[in-house]
Amino acid sequence: MPTEEKIGTVEQLTELLNGSKAVYLADFTGIDVASVTELRNQLREAEVGYQVVKNRLAKRAAEAAGLNEFAEFFTGHTAIAYSQEDPLAPAKILQKFIDDGGKLAIKSGYMDGQVMAPEQVKILAALPGREELIAKVLGSIQSPLYGFASVLNGLLRNLVGVLGAIEEQQREGGAGGGEESSE
Repeated sequence: MPTEEKIGTVEQLTELLNGSKAVYLADFTGIDVASVTELRNQLREAEVGYQVVKNRLAKRAAEAAGLNEFAEFFTGHTAIAYSQEDPLAPAKILQKFIDDGGKLAIKSGYMDGQVMAPEQVKILAALPGREELIAKVLGSIQSPLYGFASVLNGLLRNLVGVLGAIEEQQREGGAGGGEESSE
């Protein structure tokens, strides 16, 4: 007979799976307490949730959320990293932790109705972040405009130079013509 605590946990996990932009599962076997604390701090700074789950309860939550194909990954030691805001943030932090020598293995991910293999999560983690993509788009828009402004500025500078030379030539011509007539 399920206890109220277990029912509440399943309901909480179901809400988490339905309400998150992305969910990633990781196997934390062999990771020491100091490393887990470091990882949790990095995730917390990025506003990413992280919790260790009981597989049996997590499977029920996944099935209740309609994620039957995701439920199969709840085996062994399982931790869930999830984000309500940036879907790439958990993948990037987990992958960076792994790349820095952390004993963590990504089992799977779920985003936009798609269950992902560990390789797909790694590819996602390599993508630039939202802010970086916006900066690149703005840079690509700004670059031609900057070039156009530079060309216009150069043309105006040349025009001012030509007008200055014409004015100088007229002064010399007018002053020189007056001296010739007096001689």
